[in-house]
Amino acid sequence: MNQYRADLHIHTVLSPCGDLDMSPKTIVHKALDKGLDIIAITDHNTTRMCEAVAGYGAQLGLTVLFGTEVTTSEEVHCICLFKDGITAAIFQIFLDERLPNIANNVEWFGHQVQVDEDENIIYSEPKLLINALRAGIVEIAEKVHQLGGLFIPAHIFRPMNGLIHQLGTVPDNLYYDALEVTEKGYLTNYAERTDLRENTVWIGSSDAHIPEDIGKWHTIISMAEPTFEELGKALQHTEGRAVTGFNKNNV
Repeated sequence: MNQYRADLHIHTVLSPCGDLDMSPKTIVHKALDKGLDIIAITDHNTTRMCEAVAGYGAQLGLTVLFGTEVTTSEEVHCICLFKDGITAAIFQIFLDERLPNIANNVEWFGHQVQVDEDENIIYSEPKLLINALRAGIVEIAEKVHQLGGLFIPAHIFRPMNGLIHQLGTVPDNLYYDALEVTEKGYLTNYAERTDLRENTVWIGSSDAHIPEDIGKWHTIISMAEPTFEELGKALQHTEGRAVTGFNKNNV
């Protein structure tokens, strides 16, 4: 098996809180500069920027996964990853149907623009993307798995939008593929919690909103190649694949 460095939580210019410098080219080049092998694009409640970043990443040998960071009706942030653009597009319909029709206020929240590889604006999202969906965490997890995706509650110890802070515990009927910690929401006693599924897999991600943060906190994964299928096996610790830890990148 080979060791790969992964950052599975990165925002683009489309997220209202994402820096306007978070374009496909900037993200890909910064990820490669940081020594990353695989990243995931995870804008708030949308997958619309994934294709452009993945297309540019493929040109330079960087694996880019299609994903999104959903906000559940309980105000919990969760990473949802998909094997390709087809399944991501199906999930986008699910998102569009459940995102409240509340207009974005650019002056308050920031721009929500979709750009192509050359940074041309091709779409502006009118709905405020950071709102909670009209769907609970269990329903969303079930939909993701129905589409063959991976479901990972994000920064679970963070005071804002973290699973533990919002719900107090992990629901017994919630199936997750891993749990995420980020540098700002990291607790050293995470492994001592008794309300987590046995053999829970942990990943570390940057939750980058600016180029400088990409890869700052990342996961080390042992797998045959940096693909969605191999990542799924690593999160299950099957066929010799495994998540071996997470580190801070000081580059």
